[in-house]
Amino acid sequence: MSYLSKVSKAIAEQEKKHKHVFNYTIPDLWDAGEVNNVEKIVVSDGNIIVNPYRYFTALIDEVIIGKNKKKVDYHQPYFLSQPKKRPKGLKNGDWIRQSFAYSTMIRSSASYDHDRSGRLEEMNLYDLKETGTFVKSLALLPLLKKMGVDVVYMLPISKYSLKDKKGELGSPYGVSNFFKLDEGLKDPMTGDLCTVEDEFKAFVEACHRMDMKVIIDIIPRTNSVNSDLIIDHPDWFYWIDLKDLADYKPPHVPGLKSTLPAKKQYFPEVFASEEVIEHLKKFRKNPNEINPDLWKKLTKKWKSGKGKYEVLDLVQEMFQMTIAPAFSDGINDPQPAWSDVTFFRLFMDHPENSKPYLEKIGHIEPYILFDVAKSSYNPGSIRNDELWETLTDIIPFFQTNFGIDGARIDMGHALPEELITMILNKARAIDPNFCFIAEELDVENAKVSMEKGYNMIIGDGFIRLPRVYEGLFNSFVYGAKNLESPLFAVGETHDTPRLASRNGGEVLSRMVSVFNLFIPNSIPFLNSGQEVYERQPMNTGLDCKPTEQYSLDEDDPYYGKLALFDRYAFHYNHKQRWQIPTLLQKASEIRHSYIDVMMNLENVYPLGFSAPWDMAAGFAYVDKKRALLAVVNTDVFNDKEHYIRLDNLPEAFTSDQAVFTSLFSSENNESIDMLVNEYKGMTLPFKPGEVKLIEITLK
Repeated sequence: MSYLSKVSKAIAEQEKKHKHVFNYTIPDLWDAGEVNNVEKIVVSDGNIIVNPYRYFTALIDEVIIGKNKKKVDYHQPYFLSQPKKRPKGLKNGDWIRQSFAYSTMIRSSASYDHDRSGRLEEMNLYDLKETGTFVKSLALLPLLKKMGVDVVYMLPISKYSLKDKKGELGSPYGVSNFFKLDEGLKDPMTGDLCTVEDEFKAFVEACHRMDMKVIIDIIPRTNSVNSDLIIDHPDWFYWIDLKDLADYKPPHVPGLKSTLPAKKQYFPEVFASEEVIEHLKKFRKNPNEINPDLWKKLTKKWKSGKGKYEVLDLVQEMFQMTIAPAFSDGINDPQPAWSDVTFFRLFMDHPENSKPYLEKIGHIEPYILFDVAKSSYNPGSIRNDELWETLTDIIPFFQTNFGIDGARIDMGHALPEELITMILNKARAIDPNFCFIAEELDVENAKVSMEKGYNMIIGDGFIRLPRVYEGLFNSFVYGAKNLESPLFAVGETHDTPRLASRNGGEVLSRMVSVFNLFIPNSIPFLNSGQEVYERQPMNTGLDCKPTEQYSLDEDDPYYGKLALFDRYAFHYNHKQRWQIPTLLQKASEIRHSYIDVMMNLENVYPLGFSAPWDMAAGFAYVDKKRALLAVVNTDVFNDKEHYIRLDNLPEAFTSDQAVFTSLFSSENNESIDMLVNEYKGMTLPFKPGEVKLIEITLK
């Protein structure tokens, strides 16, 4: 059955009960699919007034399903149902190499003040959600399709706990049940005729119909401190007395530098630290082991309550104990403890590397410390097999029930390699084309990630690409070609500052967003909101200034809020909201026409300039009788004339046979007089941050 059709019919049925919706608005960007046959009132401020019930049924029926009557099971993973569409020569998830990914957090990406009350409400005056849902996210897909996006990468969508939540809504990374979806993503437009599971199935179906693949984020290293697993498996967690929670923090190790890796070479100092010893002695046996009879009473009360009680509240009340929060695996990392999540107990014994030191301290109960947090370096010898089976079942659950196509494993580099292998193998037994993304930021570990079975790494583009005046932009774009693994060409993520708030502002954001399409051995990545010059970060986790959270004007309704934790809607009414989408649409079409050439790194020719320190970068992608030059002026404040060296190109492309044609300029600054001089180079004018695409054809 088509879950899209089910959702459409449910919305149409609900409209009969809600006929009087007069002032419901959506941003005009959401109408990129050009929904017709429905009344729309275009407002000059970037809003469109629609009847939401009629609009979304028309969006589904006319734009997404349309005339597509192919007998394809869109609920299967994309390449299982459409194997002929798999790119030639790219197996086992390597199709990602040709892709363009868009990162979305459903709750925020599809948020909007629909009734224009000035507040983002859980339920507005029409009893409709203003935070994002799977149904409302369907409106984003036509725009993504036009921009050239073919991978929707989703931040966590599983049920998360509000216990010790961060911000107004809590973090989606505080997952409390891997096998249930977040009910907050259910849309009231379908009433009780669809479940949140139906609506996610409809979303995946829509993506597949539009030739987009779906990748999700999974978090097998951590779980909410209020996890649903506690009730049946208290031994899978780490416990302290409730009275010790107030001053619980990662212990400091004197004599060691900040944020060192948890390697055994540092353990003599770690386990000699008085703070560490004091920290270790806070841990207790799990409550079931301490008092099995009382645990039975707690379990009975929780199950009979049918959602009335939070499991951790009952433990704290009846045992005066609590789950120990997680913290960074880096020694002396200044980050505080993560109050909403904890680590899983992956091994039933202490880490082998730590046992000699623990024996000197005395008896220690299962604990959280840097060694345990980095079990890839410090495994135990007794696997928690039942937990491992549970963790390896997460992706197959989403594959078989929803048809997802890939996953990023959060902090996978900190997990035992044996567990990672199990996760990868179990998913690929279902879908050999399943794509795995390693959360590996260090490009030095690219080869290791590939050897583990990943298809790509995230890399450190969000650190280097914004830093054009430090030479880091060029080090990234020219270095990517030589890595053993492809990586994301990513200027910002949900954890970093926004490009538009960096030095260079909107010019930098536009430049990076466009040029990322043409960096060899990389996958362009757009963070939700980046396309409308969003300035406020979603989180302040990486590379952020202390004031980053306050990037908006003080009178902005979202001033000081973070989309990862608070009610937040991106500024879809930005005056230049169509600029990046329009540029990406044009540039992506050109990229697509050269994608087969770009995939073969032997066709890639790095371009030089008049001097190594020139603020410019570029590549030539050379086919038999044509070549594409992608060149950027990395000076985001000044006009420049750049001398582009073409002497390393095959000789025919700098001869009298070569015809140069300007295909694209990100600043509407068309190239003129593109003539190669006797030294096999040419000089072109550039606006600040301008990207030019030039085609050379042979007569």
